[in-house]
Amino acid sequence: MVAELLFGREHISEQRWRRFLATEITPRFPDGLTVFDAKGQWRNPGSTAIARERSKIVMIAMPPDPDNDKRLEAVVEAYKTRFKQRSVGLIVQSACVSF
Repeated sequence: MVAELLFGREHISEQRWRRFLATEITPRFPDGLTVFDAKGQWRNPGSTAIARERSKIVMIAMPPDPDNDKRLEAVVEAYKTRFKQRSVGLIVQSACVSF
């Protein structure tokens, strides 16, 4: 399995992001992950304005496990709560991965 989490960071400093990564994501996925800097955009439902912001993409390759969904959802909810975000993008796919 491969999960990609898409985090908008309009008002979130690099220091606060690193702390979130260390306290919320890494403990739930200690076997490893990859973080990318990105630029994202989205449109708030009910609006015509497109917001553009700095983003982070976290990619996690993991073996299938019934707890994966719970751990991913916990990360999403923690981010939304801590940083008052409306959403976090989440893509989960089957994949053939080797290290």
